[in-house]
Amino acid sequence: MSQSTLQASTTREHGTRNSRRLRLAGSIPAVVYGVGVPPLPVSVDAKAFRTAVSGDQGLNTLIELDADGQKFLVLAREIQRHPVRGTVAHIDFQVVDPNAAVVAVVPLHMIGDAVEVRHADWEIDQQMFSFAIRTRPALIPTHIDVDISDLKPGQAIHVKDVILGEGVEAAGDPAANVVNTRAGRAAKTSERA
Repeated sequence: MSQSTLQASTTREHGTRNSRRLRLAGSIPAVVYGVGVPPLPVSVDAKAFRTAVSGDQGLNTLIELDADGQKFLVLAREIQRHPVRGTVAHIDFQVVDPNAAVVAVVPLHMIGDAVEVRHADWEIDQQMFSFAIRTRPALIPTHIDVDISDLKPGQAIHVKDVILGEGVEAAGDPAANVVNTRAGRAAKTSERA
C-alpha cells in the first residue's frame, strides 16, 4: 500500500469568493472529517495533490496530511470537479484508523480468455468495472483480477465468485453480476434458422 505526505493549510477563509481565489492561486479548498475529528477546513496545493494520488492506488492512496502541525491519516473520499474544465474544485478527506476496516471502490480487470464462449459465438458482457470492498486501509488492492478462462456460454460470474485477497471482503450485493455471457449475432442467427 502506497502512502503519500501532503501539506495543508488551515488558514483558509470560508465562502465562494475566497474558494475561487484559492483555486486561482493553485490551491484546492478541502475539509478533513472523521470519527472524533470536528470538520476542519483546509486547503492543499493542486499539484501536490495530483502527485499524491497519481500512483497505482489512485484515490485509495493513504495520505498523511500535515495541517499546520496536526497530522491526520486520510483517504480522499469525495472529489468535486469543475463541470466544464474538469479541474478539482473541492476535496473531502476522511480520517481513517489504520487498524479499522474501511470501504473502498477498486477497479476490476478481466484476465484470461473464455475460449468456450468465443467458440460458441457468444460474447462476454462485463457488467461491473469496479466494486466496493471492505478492508483495512493498508490492504486495499490496486485492482482485482477476475479470471474468465473457465466461463461457459450461459454462465455468469457474481461478486461472491470473485477471489479477493486475505482480509478483503466484498461490501456490495454478493449476488450481483460482474460478468455475463450472451448470445452473439452469429449464435442468434443460427438459432433462428
